[in-house]
Amino acid sequence: MKSKGLLVLMIIMLMSFVLVGCGGGEAPEDEAAVDESWTKIEEKGEFVLGMDEAFPPMGFRDENGELVGFDIDVAKEVCSRLGVELKIQPIDWKVKEQELNTEKIDCIWNGFTITPERLEAHEFTEAYMKNRQVIVLMEDSEVASLADLEGKKLGYQAGSSAEAALNSHEEFKAGLAEVITFDDNMKLLMDLEKGSLDAVLMDEIVARYNIEANDKGYKVLDEALADEEFGVGFRKGDVALKDKVQETLEAMAEDGTLAKISENWFGKDITTIGK
Repeated sequence: MKSKGLLVLMIIMLMSFVLVGCGGGEAPEDEAAVDESWTKIEEKGEFVLGMDEAFPPMGFRDENGELVGFDIDVAKEVCSRLGVELKIQPIDWKVKEQELNTEKIDCIWNGFTITPERLEAHEFTEAYMKNRQVIVLMEDSEVASLADLEGKKLGYQAGSSAEAALNSHEEFKAGLAEVITFDDNMKLLMDLEKGSLDAVLMDEIVARYNIEANDKGYKVLDEALADEEFGVGFRKGDVALKDKVQETLEAMAEDGTLAKISENWFGKDITTIGK
């Protein structure tokens, strides 16, 4: 009888260990599934926006050295509605993903193009604006088509979606005499003016803004290398934070605030959310 009781006791103890072990294995999985991305922002009361400080009109420094732009104005309104402070953090665009993944910034918001590769690595809001990758030339250039650029020097911003657009046109790229990368678009345009480059590949929104704002004598080819859309990019898994920003952008589109900010920068509403 004693041995039988001892056996029962051992079985009960073994089952207890198994249950505890199973329970211990489930807890980390449950914890990992919790998305605290918005809670963290709410608790610290600050939302850090990573941006290229030379990307007008989306984000750039004005003549007083202040960080301004369409994306910045939109982000300010989003943060005001969410009850958190906006911190604008200029970053090296070539290492933007590293800045995001090491949590130095909470999002990439500065004309950030949505691509299949980036969708695998980031969470994105719905696209809020359309864009194209276009060729910018000096007004007196004899180049009238992409074919005319054979044997010419082309520049683009390193780490930008211009690189992907160029790489997707292998024959066109192979025909160029030289391809040169720069840190930002403003340096590209300065070298175009100086004659160091024959053409620049860049975002159409940035190109046309500079043509209208600076009267530098640029022109844009009708042929584009790629059609694109801008979105706000977040760390993979930060769905709660992304959803908060998305919901706020939708509310701003519905009440006309997004359109007003667009009209202020572009003279018309070119946003796409809610349309």
